[in-house]
Amino acid sequence: MIEIDQIRSIGEIEGEIVSEFSLFDEWLDKYEYLIGLGKELESINESDKTDDNLIRGCQSRVWLVCRNDGGRLWFGADSDAVITKGIISLLLKVYNGQKYDDIIASDFSFIEKIGLRENLSPTRANGLLSMIKQIKAYALAYKEKEAQQ
Repeated sequence: MIEIDQIRSIGEIEGEIVSEFSLFDEWLDKYEYLIGLGKELESINESDKTDDNLIRGCQSRVWLVCRNDGGRLWFGADSDAVITKGIISLLLKVYNGQKYDDIIASDFSFIEKIGLRENLSPTRANGLLSMIKQIKAYALAYKEKEAQQ
């Protein structure tokens, strides 16, 4: 597990990702990079691959789980498609361990900066938006839960 003092800000991680993607001239190379990220993503438990954890709006099946640890959210995910698994892995690279207020405030602008959305098929782009919405929904739900306590 990552130590709290080792967690970098969302902006720092996004900047690193933008730099990494700028190393590639061709989108085929960027897709290969995404596939590599997906292969590195630790799978979630089979018991977590339920309809409740399935992200609606994705062409592929994508499961996303989340837990709150002291106001920081930790995500796990899996997908049955390699590109999609790479995309969710990229999102988790940025948002794992972040405070829910920071996730809520995030504009996910790095997606545009690396050109990801414009280089996805319409159905994959819709899936990406669904993943982003679900990450934000978890952050909002945990914030609301804390406010009620």
